[in-house]
Amino acid sequence: MGADAKTTMKTVELSESAARRILKIIANEPGKIALRVSVEGGGCSGFSYKFDLVSARNDDDVAIEKDGATVLIDDLSLVYMGGSVIDFVDDLMGQSFQIRNPNAVASCGCGTSFSI
Repeated sequence: MGADAKTTMKTVELSESAARRILKIIANEPGKIALRVSVEGGGCSGFSYKFDLVSARNDDDVAIEKDGATVLIDDLSLVYMGGSVIDFVDDLMGQSFQIRNPNAVASCGCGTSFSI
């Protein structure tokens, strides 16, 4: 990837509440170092987000760090997630990680599936 492509690629942001929640989860999971967020084909809108706790970083991972918490996103998923904000919401509907993705033109009610 040339310097121009690198500078035009939008990154992903992590909210303070998401960072706090990731740190809390990892503290109870020995050996886990980060939350991996990836985009997969499928879901009711075409793509879906997948969340995993991981103990190692892959060569193609981009690390998003905030307040000591780390989210890992692979290069391919980052293409679909550029400019997104990962948040943790605790409301009457329950607790969940949510991704506000400006690239999504449609999403489903559960908030884990989207289309571009």
